[in-house]
Amino acid sequence: MNILTFDTSLDKTYVTLSSDSNILESEIVVNHNEKYHSAFLIPVIVSILKKHNFTMQNIDAIGTNIGPGSFTGIRACVTVARVMAQQLDIPLVGVNSLEVLSRINKSDKKTVLVLDARKQKYYTAVYQNKKEILAPCLTDCSDLSKIDFADSFVISDESGAQILQKFGIKPVVYSEANENLGLFLNKIVNEKLSCYGKDVFVWSKLKPLYLQAPPVTLSKK
Repeated sequence: MNILTFDTSLDKTYVTLSSDSNILESEIVVNHNEKYHSAFLIPVIVSILKKHNFTMQNIDAIGTNIGPGSFTGIRACVTVARVMAQQLDIPLVGVNSLEVLSRINKSDKKTVLVLDARKQKYYTAVYQNKKEILAPCLTDCSDLSKIDFADSFVISDESGAQILQKFGIKPVVYSEANENLGLFLNKIVNEKLSCYGKDVFVWSKLKPLYLQAPPVTLSKK
């Protein structure tokens, strides 16, 4: 099975192509000049397919990050994924950001994730042995104080790390871990397809995971 996965929800754009769980290509794109990295999603997909003499008709399934994360990034990858899957009539698998990031933990320890959601709110989730213990949710500082961080592998972003340090916790900052998150996404998509089958993942069922309302700027008029 040929699987194309992509993610523009986090700090970079990740595009990965695999065939029968073997990685054929995986590219990482950062912000360039004044262009946000998600602007390069389509050209990178086209380039990767061309390099391997593929067309979109050779793709059997698509996977994407549904958030939480950058609102612009979530809209970009979810929209592209839905359009492609609909036109090709192929499975579309959505994976949330926190599950992707949980794969940074290679140990058997429980994984606790805390990402800054701004306005003193945090995206939080807990995983252990690739299983979801606490689904991604929106929390505040008082909620964080109730989480059992003992003997856990804690993952955060830079802003979240500053808050966690007030609790005496030093997390792994994912942007400093230098991991190819696209490989994690592709592997999770492969696992979900193997576990649940293709018929479960219909493009029309895929929804972005915002957890909070997008910011709205009102006109001064």
